[in-house]
Amino acid sequence: MIVRRPQQPPPWRELWLEADSLWLLSAVDSSERYLPWDEIRHRTPPAGLTHEQWWLGLKMARLGMRRDLPLVDAGGLSFTYALPDDVLRGVEALNRDLSGRIGMPEPVTDPLTRDRYLVSSLIEEAITSSQLEGAATTYLVAKEMLRSGRSPQTVDEVMIRNNYVAMRRIGEMRDEALTPALICEIQRIVTEGTLRNPTAAGRFQLPGEERVVVADTYGDVLHIPPAAEQLPERIQRLCDFANGTSPTAYVPPVIRALTVHFMLAYDHPFEDGNGRTARALFYWSMLNQDYWLTEFISISRILKNAPARYGRSFLHVEQDENDLTYFVLYQLDVLRRAVDDLHAYLGRKAAQTREVRASLARSRTGDFNARQIALLTHATHHPLAEYTVAGHARSHKIVLQTARTDLRELEQRGLLTKVRRGRADAWTPAGDLTTRLRD
Repeated sequence: MIVRRPQQPPPWRELWLEADSLWLLSAVDSSERYLPWDEIRHRTPPAGLTHEQWWLGLKMARLGMRRDLPLVDAGGLSFTYALPDDVLRGVEALNRDLSGRIGMPEPVTDPLTRDRYLVSSLIEEAITSSQLEGAATTYLVAKEMLRSGRSPQTVDEVMIRNNYVAMRRIGEMRDEALTPALICEIQRIVTEGTLRNPTAAGRFQLPGEERVVVADTYGDVLHIPPAAEQLPERIQRLCDFANGTSPTAYVPPVIRALTVHFMLAYDHPFEDGNGRTARALFYWSMLNQDYWLTEFISISRILKNAPARYGRSFLHVEQDENDLTYFVLYQLDVLRRAVDDLHAYLGRKAAQTREVRASLARSRTGDFNARQIALLTHATHHPLAEYTVAGHARSHKIVLQTARTDLRELEQRGLLTKVRRGRADAWTPAGDLTTRLRD
């Protein structure tokens, strides 16, 4: 990943000593987009202002919105955030779209179908989160591995399998308080069998060990994390904040979850797996705060498409006096796009399911359960797919015997064809499946 280091903002305090601060405040529109200096310097300033004066006016307006967090950098300076209009709109939209149930898509509220969509989402996040960290494997191969339950063949596949297990664990621990031990457990899961130093799994870096820095592909250091001696106190403080037990003013839940994501990456407490652990903890925080639909979206799929922007959102914070607003705004946009993608995906799947249901109703072949309808829907669009007992059971979170019964019934009705794969059976769509369903 090539991350260009943003240009350092001008020293606004020095500019303030030389400026007419009241005139600047009146000349600057504080409702403008909350942009970092690296973007401000490329835009046209208001009439009569230099870029530096414009920046000073914006900084003065933002100071009035600044809210302190009970979290500090390596030097003891507090992290802060602001609530400009773009943040308020983003938080309000996510409060509506990720926590309510009225108006939510039927496939994720219907107990008969929600497990299939949940498994699909966990697979998506597991694969793309690993690819974001450099895992080199195709999406289809990785998906087949997770669906079928086959053993990983490469370190990259182990990484993906680990991420999937970790996301399942996050769903189980959503009601538990966050502790340093739980953070270490998640890191141990995501790194198991992938570390050159296996003793580094499930523990923070220790005093005396060389701290792992964040660098770009050219080896240029982008971030030096706090000393290992600080980690126990820092991680405990982060857990207190995540659990809502810190002595601080109200923090909107979505911003709390995004701050947990940022701070774990900032502290970088592990030898490896920090990014995957940070994103997993974001999911824990959202689920812990009752944003239940978060479990069905994949943020890493969005992040993977523009990893440099993801990296710069961290750097903008550090370069502007620990102002987390830049990271919050970027992640709110990522979440908005992930929610939109989920609704579009569910809309397509619902239309396909309705089409198959209509075909089945005309076929007079009898009733099918929701799992069989889902499989037939998939099969009509993937004529070369293969279905196994283990894969069907995993996709729908059912026992093997139930999965076997589903597949055999479809075979008996002439909609699937059984083939032998080694010592196990598999089923493929009948060659004329679409015709059989529509006849």
